[in-house]
Amino acid sequence: MAFNYGQFVSGGVGKQLATTLGLPRPSRLRRHKVGGSLVPGEVLVAGHGDAPVAERVRHLLAEAGVTVASRPSTSVAGVVLDLTTVETPADLETLRGVVGPALKTLAPSGRIIVFGRPPESATSVAQAAARRAVEGIVRSIGKEMRGGGTANTVLVAEGADAGIDATVRFLLSGRSAYVSAQVFRVEAPVADIVAPSDWDRPLAGKVAVVTGAARGIGAAIAETLARDGATIVAVDVPAAGGPLAEVANRLGGSALQVDVTADDAGAKIVEHAQARHGGFDIVVHNAGITRDKLLANTEADRWDSVLQVNLLSILRMNEALIPAINHGGHIVNVSSIAGIAGNRGQTNYAASKAGVIGMTQSLAADQAILDKGITVNAVAPGFIETEMTAKIPLATREIGRLTNSLQQGGLPIDVAETIGYFAWDANRAVTGNVVRVCGQMILGA
Repeated sequence: MAFNYGQFVSGGVGKQLATTLGLPRPSRLRRHKVGGSLVPGEVLVAGHGDAPVAERVRHLLAEAGVTVASRPSTSVAGVVLDLTTVETPADLETLRGVVGPALKTLAPSGRIIVFGRPPESATSVAQAAARRAVEGIVRSIGKEMRGGGTANTVLVAEGADAGIDATVRFLLSGRSAYVSAQVFRVEAPVADIVAPSDWDRPLAGKVAVVTGAARGIGAAIAETLARDGATIVAVDVPAAGGPLAEVANRLGGSALQVDVTADDAGAKIVEHAQARHGGFDIVVHNAGITRDKLLANTEADRWDSVLQVNLLSILRMNEALIPAINHGGHIVNVSSIAGIAGNRGQTNYAASKAGVIGMTQSLAADQAILDKGITVNAVAPGFIETEMTAKIPLATREIGRLTNSLQQGGLPIDVAETIGYFAWDANRAVTGNVVRVCGQMILGA
């Protein structure tokens, strides 16, 4: 079994050694449990000025059975702060006065959510400065959090307050365990927002296509979407047919063996989904490969194969998938931290994953997509514990695990939970977002 620093210092001799030497000890993260509470404890809700978002959050939490605190108690499980009405940087004192004291008694795996308005819609220079400052403050708070806690910013466009509910639920819950220091943007919904009758099954009645579903993160995505109620169309290459069938059979879905780089891959997916399931509502473009080498030594075929699988195949498949996806559907693309920050020896991979981000943001604004009420978002995983990362040399692997604010690697389900959030019909006010699932990794921060 490969050495894992986090496991070593969690008990026994390793724990004693870490305590004596003052070494970091990663905290156990709170993750989602079906049937569990949204958040295990009280949530402090406060705001600056009129704070219209705070009032909506109070109502949402009351409906969810969560106790709402109006002032710091001995311990709270989360803090939600509404700064949507700040006018100048001086108004940010409200954040210091509320969040600062709360951090001292925040429960393990606590959550900080700060709401603001987009800086680009500010009506004065001072207001733009104050709004942009919120992001810097929250990113810094993320690096001060203890006990597996996270801090995130939600920027809500004017008039879009009704679209925040799904994002509040995601960020307070265990679904967002490995998401910290991110900026979520809530805008006018692209289609009617529909809250599920059961928040443990927010995808009930939906059909989800997942590429690269035979193993690793892809299998976790399929399992999580199925847990949340979706019927799965599991897609992977014929060489992975055995494990692909196992995933599909276990989840009660169907398997489709197809090479995503084939010219007719998109048409085959559409034909299969319509024939077997009557259509599809969700597409997760997860299939991807790496062919690492320093650029100076990268051959043309090594470069081309990565671009073909990770990016060009998605563009081709979308030509068939977008016209066929049901109205109000969701497309979620899997990018990577490498597409944001770059990575030594991964110029081809970084190019493909940065391209995925560009494609995501362009598609989200495309009129044909908007006319169909489709959301398009992306996740960018950091260091995730998979069979692939287990093969990385020891020193490099431990650096990857520890160089983030949560001081540990994420799990495939952390990526899957964020993808699931993007696929909710209650989340039709969030599109064009790229969220890093990296525990606030230092790389690219």
